Amino acid sequence: MPNRLAHETSPYLLQHADNPVDWWPWSSGAFEEARARNVPVLLSVGYSSCHWCHVMAGESFEDRETADLLNAHFVSVKVDREERPDVDAVYMEAVQAATGHGGWPMTVFLTPDAEPFYFGTYFPPEPRHGMPSFRQVLQGVHAAWTDRHEEVTDVAGKIARDLAGREISFGSTEAPGQEELAQALLGLTREYDPQRGGFGGAPKFPPSMVIEFLLRHHARTGSEGALQMAADTCERMARGGLYDQLGGGFARYSVDREWVVPHFEKMLYDNALLCRAYAHLWRATGSDLARRVALETADFMVRELRTPEGGFASALDADSDDGTGKHVEGAYYVWTPEQLTEAVGEEDGRLAARYFGVTEEGTFEHGASVLQLPQQEGVFDARKIGLLRSRLLEVRSRRPAPGRDDKVVAAWNGLAIAALAETGAYFDRADLVEAAVAAADLLVRLHLDDHARLTRTSRDGRAGANAGVLEDYADVAEGFLALASVTGEGVWLDFAGLLLDHVLTRFTDDSGALYDTAADAEQLIRRPQDPTDNAAPSGWTAAAGALLGYAAHTGSEPHRGAAERALGVVKALGPRVPRHIGWGLAVAEALLDGPREIAVVGPAVGDPATRILHRTALLGTAPGAVVAAGTPDSDEFPLLAGRPLRDGAPTAYVCRDFTCDAPTTDPDRLRAALKVRGPSQD
Repeated sequence: MPNRLAHETSPYLLQHADNPVDWWPWSSGAFEEARARNVPVLLSVGYSSCHWCHVMAGESFEDRETADLLNAHFVSVKVDREERPDVDAVYMEAVQAATGHGGWPMTVFLTPDAEPFYFGTYFPPEPRHGMPSFRQVLQGVHAAWTDRHEEVTDVAGKIARDLAGREISFGSTEAPGQEELAQALLGLTREYDPQRGGFGGAPKFPPSMVIEFLLRHHARTGSEGALQMAADTCERMARGGLYDQLGGGFARYSVDREWVVPHFEKMLYDNALLCRAYAHLWRATGSDLARRVALETADFMVRELRTPEGGFASALDADSDDGTGKHVEGAYYVWTPEQLTEAVGEEDGRLAARYFGVTEEGTFEHGASVLQLPQQEGVFDARKIGLLRSRLLEVRSRRPAPGRDDKVVAAWNGLAIAALAETGAYFDRADLVEAAVAAADLLVRLHLDDHARLTRTSRDGRAGANAGVLEDYADVAEGFLALASVTGEGVWLDFAGLLLDHVLTRFTDDSGALYDTAADAEQLIRRPQDPTDNAAPSGWTAAAGALLGYAAHTGSEPHRGAAERALGVVKALGPRVPRHIGWGLAVAEALLDGPREIAVVGPAVGDPATRILHRTALLGTAPGAVVAAGTPDSDEFPLLAGRPLRDGAPTAYVCRDFTCDAPTTDPDRLRAALKVRGPSQD
């Protein structure tokens, strides 16, 4: 008989709806039940595409004996970290402080007042490698709760008070200047892996936000070292197993330093961020590889993550059926030489093995290989390889596919909107821009209420119950600002402004510090607050970027001032931990450059000469530049006010703080003003 999770929208929670565990979703009712029964709460946090979450579910939560133990002595609460990042953040901080590490599934035991007292991540079904079994943990916690109740609650209270007392120290309310950004670049240089690209050792995560900083720093200063680190890292990732060489798109991270073997789950946020980064690398250099990867990643998102409602699903699982009924990590993606031969014949199979680095020994498990590009493509016949790739992709599509978590997360869709809009504009792919518009329409229609408050998730056209957090407001605003610049439709600027008004009034305190949850949101044991990047930009720095972009469009001093104050934390952290605040550094580069405000006016909507100027403006590498396009009499954008045509021809104005250089009708002059380094494709 299904438990309470059967009524949820999260695919992760629904995966547990038929467990024998009497699960509750996160709710006041769960804690009232624990209080009435005087039992502790088991909080289990994970997400749909998490490999070890599935492992622990199969070993423990589907086991009747374990479930009976849980049901008798605990109230069990299951949380999807992607739906409730605030709950995840608060208790992950406690797990990391107590154990020195974190991860998912996260396992925390709480008092009925939601105060944590025992922590862990994955627990095996039997004692293993010095770890107790999950049942031993349950028995030990039950015994402690029963026999040392006062001691347990005292410890929980102290932990909760310690967490509640932690606040982010600004260090400064001033934004970083050239000196701090130079120090950040030096710090990245020290951590850079010159042989393999990327930063640090294994596991290696794609450093999307750092790449954006490096590209912007190069655009502002001409630093060839910054550009080289960005370009080499992008090439190494794209040629390795992290990148899907057949279908496009990136896995979540590489388990090794060489980018060979990925953790195979594919996340929307990674692919949105990397699609945009590769498009920006092409914009700066004209790299054919960057162009190909940006377009293939965009096509992957549209083909495999787009939902029937027009939004984008959260993720694809790492695991899939290996053909025997057993779910195995990477089964969908890896190949043996024999499988290549079976798919395309002996001769082409040998060619595919050479091209993609498939060996008898393998690079993964059981002699299978993750496809890579170990050799330069120029030594192969491009047409033949293209046909071979298409045939292998078609054969792979007949394998059992990984599961898809098809909930729509507002923040990650905002990132996808920005990536698809810009990639579509750069490469004249109207279909990608249309996909971005459709996703934005869905967010407005389903995720925004009458007061412009965001709901974090939806699924199957049904809005979820959880309020948006700071990253939702910031990333959706960022997506809308990109869409406004690309489409010339000012309504997206208006929607961004509505969202950012909430950032100013509900997520910011009097000092200018930002919080991950709104002031009127559900009160947890602490109000989460973190300015550092994780797999995606932090809500704090994403908000700074969107506030700065909106201010550049409108001249709003409150928004610009809020962005500058928010960047104070980047002044403090950027020189010390640049890898972990890359997006904040990228926003600081935009602030130092202005950012530029570009108005493109033409005699009529769709005028071909105006389109050339507009596209030239979008291809400018000036950090964080905003673009407004329309007719001189349009009231769609404040930047267009008072900007007439010059001699009746389409005209571009490049401004800072609404003070403009001489207008130009010449695309080449505009390119020079905006440092367009990549190829012109007018």
